[in-house]
Amino acid sequence: MTDISELIDFLSCRTPDAWVSAALGNQKTLLIDHAMNELKAGQSAMTLIARNPTKLDLLNKMSRLAREELRHFEQVLAILKNRKIAYQPFKPSRYAGLMAKHIRKEQLPALVDTLIVGAIIEARSCERFHTLAPHLDSELNKFYCSLLKSEARHYQDYLSLALTNSKEPIDDRVAFFLSVEKDAILSEDRVFRLHSGVPPQ
Repeated sequence: MTDISELIDFLSCRTPDAWVSAALGNQKTLLIDHAMNELKAGQSAMTLIARNPTKLDLLNKMSRLAREELRHFEQVLAILKNRKIAYQPFKPSRYAGLMAKHIRKEQLPALVDTLIVGAIIEARSCERFHTLAPHLDSELNKFYCSLLKSEARHYQDYLSLALTNSKEPIDDRVAFFLSVEKDAILSEDRVFRLHSGVPPQ
């Protein structure tokens, strides 16, 4: 399995056992939401490309990322089809929205914050795939392990782009968004999703 120790150290907390238990009992929802998240990740990368047409490093990294995310979307759809699970998008969790509402409004700070949030989301996805994989059937175990390398690289790409596009150190903003993310992961969540918090007791 891919070594993601650096990425785990980056995050402020690990996924709670209660979420893992909920995921194992809600694999249909997990897979559908996973597909939705891969699609949204590809769309977000394309939006960054459209809004930053002169930033060549960003264009190259986001183009590759978008292609990979859409390929992952196709792969999850194939798994859903094989398992006779209908793909029907549903309401996302509060997770990304809790971070997004703190993104600054000015153009460059907004870009930097968006990239930081993207890095955190990719890191959390990778950490959850890594955490779940040993508990899943052989097909899903193999698939989730295959995602680790690309997801870890996506986190690094987002973070490096945030650093190169900022006019000031980003440590404080990273720490701030990590604290918001930690609260989202460790607090109670009424719905189960790939990035939801702790299930109700």
